[in-house]
Amino acid sequence: MAKPIYVLNGPNLNLLGRREPSVYGTDTLDDVRDLASARAKQLGAEIVFRQSNHEGELIDWIQEAREAARGIILNAGAFTHTSIGILDALQAAELPVIEVHLSNIFKRETYRHHSYVSLGSTGVICGLGAKGYELALEAMVQLTSKPQKR
Repeated sequence: MAKPIYVLNGPNLNLLGRREPSVYGTDTLDDVRDLASARAKQLGAEIVFRQSNHEGELIDWIQEAREAARGIILNAGAFTHTSIGILDALQAAELPVIEVHLSNIFKRETYRHHSYVSLGSTGVICGLGAKGYELALEAMVQLTSKPQKR
């Protein structure tokens, strides 16, 4: 059986549906998880879906994914713009990574325009709400179905 895809979520994403719905939408994180799980099942894939408000825990999960996962989908939240530690972990994982954001970070505050996560990512999806997770899963399944060059 193929390894799962890790879907990791960073700080404040546990507040989805209540925090700034005009920016992030009305879907809760449970809704996003259910949507991602259903799409993964349709694609014949398995996911491990997690959220943490703690940078170190996200780094631990990225390191765990190096051996346990076939790829990582990451919405690092605000850590996207600040965490070299997460970037280092992504680069050390040597896995395909798709960065996801619910909002279009390029239409927001200037400080959100820079992403350390992008430097360690295969691709980026932003501004499509929860649909971005489905698209990321489709891309990840396609990326990991091909023999990987290491």
